[in-house]
Amino acid sequence: MKRFIQEFKTFALRGNVLEMAIGVIIGGAFTSIVNSLVQDVFTPIIGVLTGGIDFSALTIGLGNAQIKVGNFINAVISFLLVALCIFLFIKAINRFVKKTKEETPPPLPSREELLLAEIRDLLKERING
Repeated sequence: MKRFIQEFKTFALRGNVLEMAIGVIIGGAFTSIVNSLVQDVFTPIIGVLTGGIDFSALTIGLGNAQIKVGNFINAVISFLLVALCIFLFIKAINRFVKKTKEETPPPLPSREELLLAEIRDLLKERING
């Protein structure tokens, strides 16, 4: 039992699991922001542009069944708006991360790398000289 608990502890505290958990929490919070942006900002603008057309009432009768095409159209529009918001957000983050990486100086070579470079240079001298 003690070994099982140790293995679980090692697994749970592994960097990828913690990063994934943080990503899920932030993703949940970000979802509410994006949904608000779509429903409270973009949807009214689209309503004005389309003359206030409400697609949710659009249905097609097929026998006794009503196919709610309007709900599907609304879902597609919402998906496209959410995808656009996420794309723009990720693009902004990538631009910020790229600037941060450009500003970070390259790391100095490790002791092993310096030693290997010295060995390489000595071998070149032996072969050429």
